[in-house]
Amino acid sequence: MKNIIFIILISSIILSAANAYGHGLGLETISLNVEDRKISVTTQIIPTEFSESAQKQIVMTVTDSLTTQNVDAVLLVALHHEGSQIFRESFATTNGILRINVNPTDDPEIKITGTDPIQISGPILNSGGLYRFDVEIKSLDSSELQNQAFSTYITSITNHYYDEQGKDGTPVEFRVKSYYDKVSGFDYSPETNSITLEMPFEWSEQNISHTEVVHEEIHFPKGFSDFMVPSYSGTVNGIDLFKSSVTIDDYSIEDERIVHFVLTQDTIRYLKQAQKSAGIENPQGMKFELKVGEKLVFPVIAMTKDESLQVDMSWEPETIEPGKNTKFIYTFRDGKTGELLRNTSYDFVILQNGKELYKKSANAQIGGDFADYTFTESQKGQTTIQFNNLRGTGQGTEFTIMVVPEFGPLVILILGSAVAATIILGRSVFFQ
Repeated sequence: MKNIIFIILISSIILSAANAYGHGLGLETISLNVEDRKISVTTQIIPTEFSESAQKQIVMTVTDSLTTQNVDAVLLVALHHEGSQIFRESFATTNGILRINVNPTDDPEIKITGTDPIQISGPILNSGGLYRFDVEIKSLDSSELQNQAFSTYITSITNHYYDEQGKDGTPVEFRVKSYYDKVSGFDYSPETNSITLEMPFEWSEQNISHTEVVHEEIHFPKGFSDFMVPSYSGTVNGIDLFKSSVTIDDYSIEDERIVHFVLTQDTIRYLKQAQKSAGIENPQGMKFELKVGEKLVFPVIAMTKDESLQVDMSWEPETIEPGKNTKFIYTFRDGKTGELLRNTSYDFVILQNGKELYKKSANAQIGGDFADYTFTESQKGQTTIQFNNLRGTGQGTEFTIMVVPEFGPLVILILGSAVAATIILGRSVFFQ
């Protein structure tokens, strides 16, 4: 039986996101070979999350990658948003830094004044979403250059609010938090108990190569019982998503459930090919659909805070009952590539009410391991499974299960990530 378990563990492949964001989340660094020098240009929009009232700023920093010293430059910058060019202007850095204070106004004309910092007013940074900077380095340390151009993409996180109604007419507020571009359409259908949302996306290979990940969050009250279901599945433009692309988070916000859509660059390329195979040659944007499910498919997944390490876990039997042995089966993976990690040292800990019930310290030489534990009648209820000090890094993650025979066969699983004893990110999944 053990051999069969480990064959399944080693054979399973889970796609994981390299990180939680698409393009540059408020900041992106581009590395360039400029003649005989290696130069990096960092572009930043402040604040990271769009706000009507917050003071806004664009900062660009030019650095010699070898010496890490800033380098003065003249930059020709064109800013684009929602298919339109906002401005195209040459700017000189001061000590390698270009600072632009932005004052969004209703005036249709862009006005540029000042030097350090530069002041720009007009219809600029007056909404969130995806911004493209086309940049040409005209000179470096007073030496003129030619054909040193690049594009960088910066996301200003947006929050969208939608008032919908449940099956009984109860009002429900949904929130979509987009880490890529602004959402252009949203609908909750009480009849099918499903959500659809649309977002602009260019499916060209050039754009995909610039996109590490697309991340969308759907928030709704935990009290909205119609949609608090055991699990979900998702599609993009009618193509089924991988299980790892749709995750549930019941821990981050006390009164809200968050469902995450996370599409890695590899997943986006797969979706493009799948659409082509389905006869969709020129897809327009991304149309997400979130559908309810009834069962959880193992393994469940949690990441460390820095997302460098991923833990996949399952157990048998699925319904954990006192007096019956439970086998917890887990693997350790690289959080960026999803590859199995050999020789992973770890502490496996079972806790209830902060009290340690069981601890196993071991080294998973082949990427996976297991632990057996039998709960007693007095150990019913909420139980936390922790993986601590993974690979000696001090990083950890945890899964919290509610094993509740007194509630029938329903078992509630809350996934969370923690460093030391601090919960950083949770993902919750219910299953029967």
